[in-house]
Amino acid sequence: MTWNPFKINPKGFLGIDIGTSAIKIVEMSRAGKRKKLDNYGEMRAEALYEKPFRTFEKSTLSLSNRDVVRALSAILKEAGFKTNKAVFSIPDFSTFFTTISLPAMTEEEIPQAVNYEAPQHIPLPLQSVALDWQIVERETGVAKGEETIKILLVAVPKDVIQQYQQIAQGVGLELLSMEAEVFSLSRALIGEAEKNQTISLIDIGARSTTINIIDNGVLRVSHSFDTSGSDFTVVITKGLNIGYEEAELLKKKQGLLSASGGIKEIMLPLIDLIMEEVKKIFSSFFQAEGKEVKKIILAGGSAFMPGIVDYFAKNLSKPAEIASPFANIYYPPILEDTLKEMGPSYTIAVGAALRGLE
Repeated sequence: MTWNPFKINPKGFLGIDIGTSAIKIVEMSRAGKRKKLDNYGEMRAEALYEKPFRTFEKSTLSLSNRDVVRALSAILKEAGFKTNKAVFSIPDFSTFFTTISLPAMTEEEIPQAVNYEAPQHIPLPLQSVALDWQIVERETGVAKGEETIKILLVAVPKDVIQQYQQIAQGVGLELLSMEAEVFSLSRALIGEAEKNQTISLIDIGARSTTINIIDNGVLRVSHSFDTSGSDFTVVITKGLNIGYEEAELLKKKQGLLSASGGIKEIMLPLIDLIMEEVKKIFSSFFQAEGKEVKKIILAGGSAFMPGIVDYFAKNLSKPAEIASPFANIYYPPILEDTLKEMGPSYTIAVGAALRGLE
């Protein structure tokens, strides 16, 4: 198994998203030219344990292999998935992204140049990571021969890759590929209509928030930080002196539409922290590229929180919408409302599953 986030042989398989608080699986196949949802399943950590699937170790989030294998086995058995071929998404907080510029050169020369430049841009020992790269764009200067090649460089710690290999082996899955979450996210949400636009995908997960900028279908910026959906719940528990589960239900039911003095005021300082990060990243991208983000898509479990999409749209003065990863996928009409509600939190699993259908 090699780390290869950009290429894969076309096959149908499972998309698996191992999050901090839940594991989600989506099974896809083709029905003629249509992409078809065959099955899906989810296991929340609290259903099995009094702890999350990931814990902080050495300033990073580490998987508990034994717990994940047990949970995955339970989902696969209970939901009756038909295939054992899978792609896993790797969390963005376990992945390092950077963009580097190279002078004009041939395609054959690029790999050697990337390996030479990588140590200057990656804050990890090169022998401890697996590298991959993708050409973002070629820029031509005024004078002949001034072409610059922009490269998106991706680095993932080898021990993270080994963990996913061990987990797949533990549940009897054939692991066909692994990719960073942002690529799954982009594949699920960027359709033909958006490929010529500059769009921001903001994924508010349980443990972290990731702000991505996709320009002309290519990832240009990916920035993760710790403020997240679980933090919203924690401040509600403290502010109202209630239990975590009750706070989680309040968050999902009222969100930013609560009455004066309600949970809106409690959560706003954290949401505004995310907003300030978004503004800084958008401003930095505009200064570097001269391009403005035209639309925002919110993903992750907190994207469905009442009022949050309108709050982002108003404060950023840009159109905003909730992620709809099942929009162009065939499924039984009876699932319409269910898939609409669970869509934002299943986006990464859907994108991973779609990879095999490209």
